[in-house]
Amino acid sequence: MRYEGIIYRPPSEGESVIIQATVGCPHNRCDFCNMYKRKKFRIRKVEDILEDIDMAGQTYDPRFVRSLFLADGNTIIMRTAHLLRILRRIREVFPFLERVTSYGASQYVALKSGEELRELRQAGLTRIHCGMETGHDPLLLKVHKGTTMRDHIAGGQAVRAAGIELSMYYLAGLGGEEMWEGHALDSAAVLNAVDPDFLRIRTFTPMPGTVLGTAFEAGEFTLPGPHGVLRELRLLVENLEGSGLVFSDHWLNFADVRGRLPADKEAMLAAIDSALALPRQVFRPVGMISDSL
Repeated sequence: MRYEGIIYRPPSEGESVIIQATVGCPHNRCDFCNMYKRKKFRIRKVEDILEDIDMAGQTYDPRFVRSLFLADGNTIIMRTAHLLRILRRIREVFPFLERVTSYGASQYVALKSGEELRELRQAGLTRIHCGMETGHDPLLLKVHKGTTMRDHIAGGQAVRAAGIELSMYYLAGLGGEEMWEGHALDSAAVLNAVDPDFLRIRTFTPMPGTVLGTAFEAGEFTLPGPHGVLRELRLLVENLEGSGLVFSDHWLNFADVRGRLPADKEAMLAAIDSALALPRQVFRPVGMISDSL
């Protein structure tokens, strides 16, 4: 298999075979992200991708491969006909696969018709990871996410209607101390409208070389402390009405909040309240880090 640059994947794909179908991210303008800044976006040739799948089949025993992730950012942007060829080859080489996944932001999911999404599901695409980050339009505009609350809802509903699992990500603290309430409430509204299979919580931390990282260093962005982030997270969870699983599967988070809605909602709120009662010194330092989320 041939990889270009640093390859990123969701933590839940830690045991997945990774096939790089796209290089970089087609948007790559989010103020908070530094993952693909050193890459110029392009879609790899289908024949090269198919060769990599065959190479993976020679590298890993197909009998024991259960999951595969199509990198890099927003692979869903590829032509549906090309993705179908790739998915079919994946299933030929790895017949025991239980999961094939990719990143897919709302604005790129929207480029697919409902029929195309259903075809992708039938060909083996089982899950899309969507970096919602926030559902708050003023914040989406501020950080140049390239999408809207309405886009998030439409894209998420389309994925769910096609029978593809949807994992949506919430970036706690992204609104700073000024926009935290709208960030939490509007994000809950998106999540309630979509009802994704998974909600994965991340805590925003400024990254070097990003617009928000530079603003943080200049004192122009106020990063909430642990208790501020937890207060925001409590407001989010308190307003969730869906039926999916909630995970807090990242080391930057200040509390382990997980469970299935609605049954475990009170337990999740209790976990947040317990963390809110802790003194500041038990939490990790707040500030810049050099690695990507």
